[in-house]
Amino acid sequence: MANKGPSYGMSRVVQDKIDKKYDAEVEELLVQWIVAQCGSGVGKPESGKLGFQDWLKDGCVLSELINSLHKDNKPIKKIASSSMAFKQMEQISHYDRPHR
Repeated sequence: MANKGPSYGMSRVVQDKIDKKYDAEVEELLVQWIVAQCGSGVGKPESGKLGFQDWLKDGCVLSELINSLHKDNKPIKKIASSSMAFKQMEQISHYDRPHR
């Protein structure tokens, strides 16, 4: 997520393995599905892995997705975007709770 500069040694090997597993086609399919499920209000990410991660990072798109999967009641009542890390963690914490 955060770019901390170049990695060396074992860190580089691990990062290379992660990068090789990333599939841009799967990313595009996921974006299409999320937009189709939630509507165009969720926008679209910038192309590339970092753009996709930034799109999902604050939890708002994921909250919209969860709400779209529940037809009768919306489990996440408040969806608020924020650039502050603790607010983003709070938004993401909605996924720790069981949804019925």
